[in-house]
Amino acid sequence: MAYRRKTRAWSLALCASTILAFSGSGAQAADQFKQAADGASIECAVSARELTRFALIDDQFASVSKISTGTPYNDFAVTNEPLRGDIYVSVTETYAARSISFFATTKKGFVYKVSCQVEPVPAVQVFITNPAIATNKASGWESETPLETSAVRLIQAMANDQTVDGFKVRQSSALPARVGDLEIQLIADYRGSALAGKVIRLANRGRKPLTLAEADLASSQTLAISIAQPTLKSGESTVAFIVGSNGGLGHD
Repeated sequence: MAYRRKTRAWSLALCASTILAFSGSGAQAADQFKQAADGASIECAVSARELTRFALIDDQFASVSKISTGTPYNDFAVTNEPLRGDIYVSVTETYAARSISFFATTKKGFVYKVSCQVEPVPAVQVFITNPAIATNKASGWESETPLETSAVRLIQAMANDQTVDGFKVRQSSALPARVGDLEIQLIADYRGSALAGKVIRLANRGRKPLTLAEADLASSQTLAISIAQPTLKSGESTVAFIVGSNGGLGHD
């Protein structure tokens, strides 16, 4: 592995090719996925006739605060399920308003304002994620060792197709790019708190053997890099793993 190697001329094209967009997959119609920060408002739709489940990712609801109308036939109910920490909302058939709202506090200390439209839909599930939770988990993993050592650990995890606590991993569907005889394609993107990693497929599309140097793929932000097979015959391909600072390797 090499650290902070000087970039060669064509590596600029490589860096440009790795700043690629990702397309997310659509959720099922009955499920809603929301992302929120502490104190944020969460807008959604709840079922007018059946239960609506609210679930926190990597957290649990601790309490819910709502204003009661004083008339049970014109109100909605919130039930806390203690085992998983989910809450279930039910709306009476005689509920006159077209929306509901309440404040929810989580066991990790976050507070959300929930504002939802009442819709004539079947039972609904609302999944809520808070990026700060994943960032904290990633930061904890990164801080277990010095930063450059953590960069090497991330390369080892990517090479073994392992998940890393708190890191967001996205697969890329981007088309390959060409730099001379070298074909470059982003395969996967790992994002943590301080570190970011990329898995890149390299293929020799020329007629002569091609030797790749780690310095050819590095940029000024690179902390660690590894090429599975540095020498490629014509038609052969390999995989490279690059780790740098989060933000230094480019965002989608």
